Amino acid sequence: MNKMEEKEGIWEKMISGEIYDATHPELIKRLEVTRERLWEFNKINPGKKKEMQDLLSSILGGHGKKFHFNQPFRCDYGSNIYIGENFFANFNLTILDEAEVRIGENCFIGPNVSIYTACHPLDSESRNKGLEWSEPVMIGDSVWIGGSTTILPGVSIGDNVVIGAGSVVTKDIPSNVVAVGNPARIIKYLS
Repeated sequence: MNKMEEKEGIWEKMISGEIYDATHPELIKRLEVTRERLWEFNKINPGKKKEMQDLLSSILGGHGKKFHFNQPFRCDYGSNIYIGENFFANFNLTILDEAEVRIGENCFIGPNVSIYTACHPLDSESRNKGLEWSEPVMIGDSVWIGGSTTILPGVSIGDNVVIGAGSVVTKDIPSNVVAVGNPARIIKYLS
């Protein structure tokens, strides 16, 4: 296997959900590049909105025309994050995007929200070797995620959903509901 095949191979393994070596030098290099860009983004004067959007555009996999992230924002790669039109993220959004994270239009995310796609083995020997896999997160349109919510790997959230502050979303949430708690459960159906 040549070096190019190896580079593409580890990335493809990661985003496809296969078990991969999270300590692979190519992945570490990509993480470092993203962290440098995020450091720049998080240091920009908040009044320089165009500069902020331009830098985020170079990090994210895709986005609508209208979007805003309050600083600080953190992610692993950025290129696996896709956000729709009219997106708003409050302070301290963290997205571990080893797999794709797709967020629809008109979504609002409260402060201190975490979205995870990285999964780790229960077996300590495998975990200590840096082995992991990833599962994508999908969030529909017109979703409001309350502050300090955690969304775990592999979760899908439907359209027109409210996730209450402090929730831990461990399983899929259908459209048109309010879900709260740890683990998040449906408490109300919306019309």
